Amino acid sequence: MKMKKVLGMGNALVDILIRLQSDDLLAELNFPKGSMQLIDETRLSLIYEKIEGKETTLMAGGSAANTIAGLARLGNPCGFIGKTGQDALSDVFFNDMVQCGILPSLLKNNTPSGRAIAFISPDSERTFGTFLGAAAELEPDDLLPEMFSGYDFFYIEGYLVQNHALIERAVTLAKDADIRIAIDLASYNVVESNLDFLRHLIQHYAYIVFANEEEAKALTGKNPEKALSEIAGMCEIAVVKVGADGAFIKQKDIFHHVATIPAIPVDTTGAGDLYAAGFMHGLSLEKPLPVCGEYGSILAGNIVEVVGPKMSDDRWLKISDEIKKL
Repeated sequence: MKMKKVLGMGNALVDILIRLQSDDLLAELNFPKGSMQLIDETRLSLIYEKIEGKETTLMAGGSAANTIAGLARLGNPCGFIGKTGQDALSDVFFNDMVQCGILPSLLKNNTPSGRAIAFISPDSERTFGTFLGAAAELEPDDLLPEMFSGYDFFYIEGYLVQNHALIERAVTLAKDADIRIAIDLASYNVVESNLDFLRHLIQHYAYIVFANEEEAKALTGKNPEKALSEIAGMCEIAVVKVGADGAFIKQKDIFHHVATIPAIPVDTTGAGDLYAAGFMHGLSLEKPLPVCGEYGSILAGNIVEVVGPKMSDDRWLKISDEIKKL
């Protein structure tokens, strides 16, 4: 079977990962635990002061980029659309994309490249302070029909939905190219602040929607299973992730529950992104939805055992073996 091609669009960010001994710094910075807070250059400078001397890990990130990188490691031909500055962080991001075998369509300007400072709590929950920089300056006119040519799926991270005109342009081009659209809701506070637009987007364009239970509740006001049913009524496939309890999946009236795999979590950064990568890889192979869910669980269970959203070649070999067994 010819492997289906997946195009992603998202904030081109470099992740700066910091493991915390306690959550005191989150309180000091007024960051609600588990949230994603957008920050300006002034607040970014304050954070750099607070984390000076702490051990950090630097790697290419951003929600959609993590998902696309996972899909590329699983063998899907992939592309990515984003915007960076013209600086060292831009080179980090571009080189990482190419090394993963991804075709990057990276537009550039003179604004500093975006970065996401990920605070990893002792219980492995992560909280983001995100300086979007150039990533936020991706505009509707940057998107051209040829960028979408030849792809089967288009994956959008929810963090972009605050730019309504950009998203409308992107989904219109994807629909014109007969591409199935996948949307990840990204963060409960993003959902709350873009509720009407997101519901419109899902109802009119989405083929599949990924959400965790907080995001699903923000979208529908309901608990996971009822939220799942409401979302499934707006698109073809709905997935609501419920942490250690796995994920609920629904297509029309057919419901599935897929459990997590055993794991020893050290950092949940990228867990939702890699779950989506596994799930969409299954879809691209036309596997039954429970198998897609198992692929997602395998990737999510592995990524939480490492710091950051990237895994070693040895771990990817182990993942490939587990997927083949299914």
